[in-house]
Amino acid sequence: MNLPAPAPARVAVLIPCFNEEAAIARVVADFRAALPGAVIHVYDNNSTDRTVEVARAAGALVGFETAQGKGHVVRRMFADIDADVYVMVDGDATYDAASAPALVDLLRSRQLDMVVGCRVETETEAYRRGHRFGNRLLTSAVRLLFGQRFTDILSGYRVFSRRFVKSFPALSRGFEIETELTVHALELAMPVAELPTPYGARPEGSASKLRTYADGFRILRLIASLYRNEQPLQFFSVLSTLLALAAIGLSVPIFVTYFRTGLVPRFPTAILTTGMMVISALGYTCGLILDTVTRGRKELKRMAYLAIPPVGGGPAREEGR
Repeated sequence: MNLPAPAPARVAVLIPCFNEEAAIARVVADFRAALPGAVIHVYDNNSTDRTVEVARAAGALVGFETAQGKGHVVRRMFADIDADVYVMVDGDATYDAASAPALVDLLRSRQLDMVVGCRVETETEAYRRGHRFGNRLLTSAVRLLFGQRFTDILSGYRVFSRRFVKSFPALSRGFEIETELTVHALELAMPVAELPTPYGARPEGSASKLRTYADGFRILRLIASLYRNEQPLQFFSVLSTLLALAAIGLSVPIFVTYFRTGLVPRFPTAILTTGMMVISALGYTCGLILDTVTRGRKELKRMAYLAIPPVGGGPAREEGR
């Protein structure tokens, strides 16, 4: 008996925008050509130029998010739009739309939950000064703390399954949203992949909204916060160990003097080291308690994720078939 052919996947292209009048028409046209069956959504984030009018004229469906910040826009898009496959890309025309079919095919053929378009520069002006170093620094931090599965955690070019989008809490407000997306996939052990994609410079008249140092520090702060929230035992164990080592270092001269003379002349230091050891023990205990809470929370997130069918709704196909 011949089984019915699976229904074609509903693909949505999500484009968060803020003052992208110079580039958005090109982005919409390129993705319409690359993914003819996809529905293209442009979400405006309080633009003061003609981004909305240009996007509509190009044929995109336009939505709005008034809370300023890319994280707010992504949260709104993920909540509003229903599809099987989601392609998220910035509206600055720096990402290669022609790579979208390959990203979508990789997601569907291997039943992945996220495919990241790893940026490969095609122009020397593609990265602003300091961005390349910042990206490597932040990517290395995430790889060290959460696992070595990504080489470009800040890429804005990603393809998601429906189960990823509808199980993602989206707590970030700004450009740190890409880091949160990456850590969410790593902590739930989702099947993910990277695919190299060309990355070019912005068109003339378009300016980057990313603030190199301010947003870089916000991303670093988010990484530390996620590490504390997702791996509290490791986080508090490191702090407790450092505090205990400092206390031991301060107490060594006190013990040496005591064993030589039988006296403890440095009472303030003795009291300080005792307090440091107590705080160290309390910190480790907090880590143990929070680790239990985090494990239960992670199990709930995993169950919510598994409640949504995977791409294609069936077992993963073997490569080459």
